[in-house]
Amino acid sequence: DAALRSPVVVAGGDGCKHQPGERPVREPKHPCSDWSRSDLGERAFLEPADLLHLLHADAKLLEEAVTPLARTLKQPQIWELRRSGQSVPRQNQRTEDFHGMPRIFIGELSEEELHLHFCYRERAPGTYESVCEDLLEELVCNLVHLIVEVPLLDITYNILFEAVTTLLVLLSYQLFHKEILREGIIYRHLSTGRCLSLTSRLVKTLLYNFIRQEKCPPATHVLHPQSDGGGLLYGLASGVASGLWSVFTLGGVASRPGAEQEQNPLPLSNQSLLLLLVLANQTDAADCPNPYRQAVTCFKNTQDSSSMPSPQPHSFQINFNSVYTALCEQQRSDQATLLLYTLLHQNSNMRTYILSRTDTENLVLPILEILYHVEERNSHHVYMALIILLILTEDDTFNRSVHEVTLKNISWYTERVLTEISLGSLLILVVIRTIQFNMTRTRDKYLHTNCLAALANMSAQFRSLHQYAAQRIISLFALLSKKHNKVLEQATQSLSRTLVDEDRSALPDYAQDVSVIEEVIRMMLEIINSCLCNSLHLNPNLLYSLLYKRELFEQFRSHPCFQDIMQNIDTVIGFFSLRLEQAGNDLSVERVQEVIKKGAVALPKERLKKFPELKFKYVEEEQPEDFFIPYVWSLIFNSATGLHWSSQSIQLFSMDSP
Repeated sequence: DAALRSPVVVAGGDGCKHQPGERPVREPKHPCSDWSRSDLGERAFLEPADLLHLLHADAKLLEEAVTPLARTLKQPQIWELRRSGQSVPRQNQRTEDFHGMPRIFIGELSEEELHLHFCYRERAPGTYESVCEDLLEELVCNLVHLIVEVPLLDITYNILFEAVTTLLVLLSYQLFHKEILREGIIYRHLSTGRCLSLTSRLVKTLLYNFIRQEKCPPATHVLHPQSDGGGLLYGLASGVASGLWSVFTLGGVASRPGAEQEQNPLPLSNQSLLLLLVLANQTDAADCPNPYRQAVTCFKNTQDSSSMPSPQPHSFQINFNSVYTALCEQQRSDQATLLLYTLLHQNSNMRTYILSRTDTENLVLPILEILYHVEERNSHHVYMALIILLILTEDDTFNRSVHEVTLKNISWYTERVLTEISLGSLLILVVIRTIQFNMTRTRDKYLHTNCLAALANMSAQFRSLHQYAAQRIISLFALLSKKHNKVLEQATQSLSRTLVDEDRSALPDYAQDVSVIEEVIRMMLEIINSCLCNSLHLNPNLLYSLLYKRELFEQFRSHPCFQDIMQNIDTVIGFFSLRLEQAGNDLSVERVQEVIKKGAVALPKERLKKFPELKFKYVEEEQPEDFFIPYVWSLIFNSATGLHWSSQSIQLFSMDSP
């Protein structure tokens, strides 16, 4: 019994405290290196007259032209001029080259060097005293003010996009460091001082940008010059806005209308979500926690009638229904799935709201579709989808409700025509398919553990399982049994060769393989046992499949690792086998099902041994930023609209190709 309750060892080990009866399941400690690079255009900022013939290659030429200037600004004599308050000599560069330099400078200058270029000293004539002004903080604060103050309209879309993107660029120093940056000048400006009071407004605005899912307005609709005048101020504003919009549409989003614009039809929504994820996953400073994470974890529903003010700083209210709808619609992207995970795991208000919804199929179906197409998804997206399911299945109400939702004609499930199936049965089918894919392809123990943990959480609440779902549960056990026998055979042969050759080096690998497969088999037996003990009479299809393949379980009766858990399964098989024998020979399928249904009611519950409730709980690693920060920046590298960094410069995560 003690062996049954021992926690499963997963990535990182069980080093954290957890509730009795719960087993921790963690995210992978280190990010995988399976990110594929998107063919993204590069940001370029030129005068409107030059933008008409701008191509993707021109952006790279701009980088080549500006990089020497950035390196020039690193030279010691430049620093001396800055410190003394003298002006830096102008280089022989066109002014339009300076519009695209921040991103390039960040790749060439350290954060301290960039900061020094933004320090302005004003000296009174005839004196040696000067006052230093931090223009970098001024820039950051003004960008935040712009994002939270300017309403989202067609004529402001481009400038809001530029402000959000500029903040992303300023924070991108992390890309060029292998280690996680625990503090930095730009992030310090964002999380302390003048920007601190705007934390909740910035988070709320970024969330609203994601919720609204506004597409790029057509360039012709941005500004309409007034034929009857409008004044000098309007003319200047129109010229600036039109110029910025040209930069946006020609040099960024619309530079490749057949590719990038189709992939990113919602650039402001996408960019805002990426910035929100960057801010929320920053590490806590030594003297204060991350205010953006605090805002993300404690915001409330606008429908919340509670008059009690939140004790958490940076709290705000937002329409949960709008957030939920956007999350349901956008799960095809990694970043939307990551936001859903963040809210489920960290915001108890949002988690309670999601679990209270009566239309959870709108959220669960996109998650299941991600897992169903596991071959086409990167491993991180699959991990996040699995963890979301695991968090959802920690709630018994969710586990009951999914079996009450009936679905019809699931078009993306192509292995078998499912004209009608419950959401719970579909969830089981997809998770089992993910396990089988992992067994034959990736062989990732972490993936196995999360899949089985979700099934285990649901097992006591299995209700009216679809015939195909019941078959797949037993088929998975058959596959595991076959694999177990094969590994044992290989280990025996290896041992025989070792005794002859006196080479024991191969033995530990086989011993570990046997241990892993037996651990997975035990988990499957626990899942079947949990269903039989708690809802046997509600699952005749599972009983039918169990009896049909009862010979699979014979070899595990006397196995020391499975004897305790096999006791109930043996009792059920024996009880129903006897009743079928008494019913006669050559029974039809209908007659067998009738015998099973009557027997399920007649079986005394006291004949089944009681086991502790089978429950798993997701627990993050102690330093989750080691996984999530590289993951978020890989999403920015691959999917941020109109941004390009040279893959050779990236240090934070591995690249499949340079």
